[in-house]
Amino acid sequence: MLQRLAFETLCESSAEEKVRLTFSLQGYIEQLQAGELEELFQLSLEEECPGLPSSVILVSPDQVPRRRLGSLHGCAAMLHAVAHIEFNAINLALDVVCRFAGMPKAFYLDWCRVAVEEAYHFSLVSDRLAELGFNYGDFPAHHGLWEMALKTKSDPLARMAMVPRLLEARGLDVTPGLQARMLAAGEKKGAGILDIIFRDEVGHVRVGNYWFRWLCKSRGLDPLEIFRVYLPLYSAPKHRGEMNLEARLSAGFDQDDINVLLAYSNA
Repeated sequence: MLQRLAFETLCESSAEEKVRLTFSLQGYIEQLQAGELEELFQLSLEEECPGLPSSVILVSPDQVPRRRLGSLHGCAAMLHAVAHIEFNAINLALDVVCRFAGMPKAFYLDWCRVAVEEAYHFSLVSDRLAELGFNYGDFPAHHGLWEMALKTKSDPLARMAMVPRLLEARGLDVTPGLQARMLAAGEKKGAGILDIIFRDEVGHVRVGNYWFRWLCKSRGLDPLEIFRVYLPLYSAPKHRGEMNLEARLSAGFDQDDINVLLAYSNA
């Protein structure tokens, strides 16, 4: 039942209904803790793209307009970008729950909890957008996170390596600077929401790091070497800007992980 609800929620295109369905997963988490997993199923080809509101216009990353925080419109555009990231994060967590069979029960519990927290983040940002007179879908967005999900759809190890511990970890680097810019622009409520998101995202990246290492150990692979191999194999975007080392270390990285990423990015 849990996996079927996760799949139904993944396919749901209404943002409001997706949030509602994701929150309802909480009721199944205790059942999952006490019982056995039902047999998992694979997503069919036509179901690989998650539900997205029809109002959301997707463009390539280089076509997304620069967001300037010196105006109400600029603050709303930046918050919209955050909302889109959180909406994608709901789908990514749900996809992990219903795509990858044969993992320990704790794996599905972890990613269900992540999905619920991502839905909470999206609702916070969406509500703030509404207070400013905007809605999710009022600005163009890109689908970079989901493109990497499709690249890694056949292997949970690749998914853990390339999504939570690569792409999502970048939020730990950029969020403090974004908060400072919001505060400078007078958007105190949005900056406060980012406090909540940042706190929880440290935990989400830690979940990705944990299961990446668990999968490496179960397959007899060296985590550093496989990360080094996967970066060019999956055409990972290179890191730009400063790293938030304190947050990354708290999220389960170590200095060797960071050195591998920096060596790839500086090559």
